[in-house]
This record gives sequence, C-alpha cells and structure tokens, in this order.
Amino acid sequence: MTRYHIRPLIYILFLTKLLTASCNGQVPTNPSEEAIRTPKPNPQIVGIPPTFTPQPGIPHDTLLVSQYIRCIFQDSKGNFWFGPAGQSVARYDEKTLQYYGKDEFFAGNNSIDTAWNSIHAIAEDKQGNIWFGTDHGAVRYNGKTFNSYTEKHGLSNINVGRGSILIDKSGDIWIGTWGGVFRYIPSADSIGGKCFSLFHLLPPIPITDIIEDNAGNIWFATQDKGVFCYDGKAVTNIIAKEGLGNGYVGSVIQDKRGNFLVYYERGICQYDGKTFTELSTKDGLGGDEVWGIYIETSGIILTSARGSTTRYDPSLGIPNPKAFTVFTTKDGINCCVQSMYQDRSGNMWWGRRTRVVPI
Repeated sequence: MTRYHIRPLIYILFLTKLLTASCNGQVPTNPSEEAIRTPKPNPQIVGIPPTFTPQPGIPHDTLLVSQYIRCIFQDSKGNFWFGPAGQSVARYDEKTLQYYGKDEFFAGNNSIDTAWNSIHAIAEDKQGNIWFGTDHGAVRYNGKTFNSYTEKHGLSNINVGRGSILIDKSGDIWIGTWGGVFRYIPSADSIGGKCFSLFHLLPPIPITDIIEDNAGNIWFATQDKGVFCYDGKAVTNIIAKEGLGNGYVGSVIQDKRGNFLVYYERGICQYDGKTFTELSTKDGLGGDEVWGIYIETSGIILTSARGSTTRYDPSLGIPNPKAFTVFTTKDGINCCVQSMYQDRSGNMWWGRRTRVVPI
C-alpha cells in the first residue's frame, strides 16, 4: 500500500503538498525524488499580500497565501489559482505569486463588502476563461481582466456554494448558489443582457456542490435536501435514509467503480445506485466532523476532518481496517484542511492553517 510523506515542498505558508513515498514510509533516497522535494527559491511577489491576524503558536511569514484556502485549481496553462477566505484571488506560476486586489478582482461589483469576501469554487471553460464562485457572485477572468456577474446578470442569489461551478462535457456552465442553480447563456452575455437563467427543475435551495458523472448526468449536493440527479430530462431527489445529517450533503464524488460518495454531518456515505453504506470512525475514518472529500486519479479517496485527514482505498473493501490510513498532527497534517487538489503532475495540494515542518 502506498504511504504518504509530508514535506515542505512549497514555500507558501498554509499551503502544502502531500507526496507519495516508499511503501515503508521512509524518505526516498533516489536523487531524482529528493530533487523533487528540494524547496525552490522564493517566488517574486506581485501585488499586496493580505494582512494576517496573528495566531498563538503560528509564526508569521511574508509568503502567506491565506490563513484559510477554500479552493485550489490548476488551469490549462499550468498556473495555480488559490481561493482564500476573506480576500481576493492569488495566482502562482512557480516563479511569481501574484495577489489581485478586491477592486481589480470584483471590478464593477457594487455589492462587495470590503471587510469580507470569499472564493468558494474555481473552474476553466472551453475557451480558457477562468470562473470563480464567490459569496458576492460569479467572476470570469479572460486572461486580462476580471468581470463580475451579480443580480443584474440574472443571479437572483449571489452566494455561490463550495465547489458549485461546473463546466460540463458539452461546455455548458452551471453555477450553484444558496438560492438554486443557474446556467450561463453566452449569447445573452455578448449583447449585455441577463446571461444567467435559473434551472427550474430544481427548487431554489442552497447548493453545496455540482459534478458530472461518467454517464453525463449532473449531480447537485444540497444543504438540507440530500442529492439531486439530472439525466438531461428529469431530476431525481436521492436521500440516503433518515438520520444522515438531516439532508445535509457537503459534497459528492464518483469513484473508479462508479459508486458515489458524499460527506454529511457524521461521516461519509457510499451509494452504489441501490444501497447506501455509511463510513465513520468505527470503520477507520480519522474524524466524524468531515470537511471535505476528494478522489485522486489513482482512485484513492481522501477525506479531511477536524484534526485529521484520512486516506481510503476503496479497492480493499469494507469492513477492512487496512483500507484506511489516518494522518494527524504528528504527520504534519493539522487542523484544519480546507481544500484538497491534485495537479497534473500527480502532486496533492492541501490548503490549511498551519505550517508543515520537515521530518
């Protein structure tokens, strides 16, 4: 079983990579692998870094992306985008760390609260535009400028949910908000009209995540109504069973075998299309207060919870304690992992609150 080894690969505080090591957990001695783990020179800083509130026991560093990184994304050009809480976006190309100020990022958005704003989702469309979901509407970056979309563009609710931007296989853009799901209409945008239309097959409820499955169905996770599935014609509401967080689903993913996994208030639930199987600390999860779920290209499933992160290998089946590996503070994973992302090179990135120390 592959084990993970935490090392300070990136010189940005509160953002670290999780890399595979040898099967016995030892630090690899292969020179090429060691070269990968050698810290790179500090990037050039462009823009004004955010001001941080000092926290006991956490040293201050001038290369901080954010105290809380809600989402991470790598675009088709290889640039990394970080969505922090309470600030605007940052972009990193391994040479430059660029901070975009709120005035630039939210240009034309008069609803901005200068004291607080957060980025909850990032995606790239077929034309190479980068889309951001925020608590003040959607933002599109065309490579030169940022353009905001709010109520005047058809979004009756401008609080975009975590992970709630989807560019589907056909190129359609879906935006999930705390007031329902909206679809983008490029032709209306080109003439300055209302370019977001409410998806009427769903009620105007809080959306927490949107994905497209292998068959092209669109899945919507919600705050209190379970999960909805749209097959292109009709919508089906899927609720696991009574007691699963009162209908709360924080996120939904599909694994290599075609099963769906969601996290709720007390753990994870696996759905095979017919039955639901709950996974909790009794099965091997590191914590019941789950904050995120992510699937690697290898099929490994990662879950973050308060104080721990769990690696779950679904190929080993359950119940099986060997299917779960828990990382805690002693491994360099501390409270609290806010986001997980695997880049095109296969490295796992973690947005969190504390510094990773060498081991």
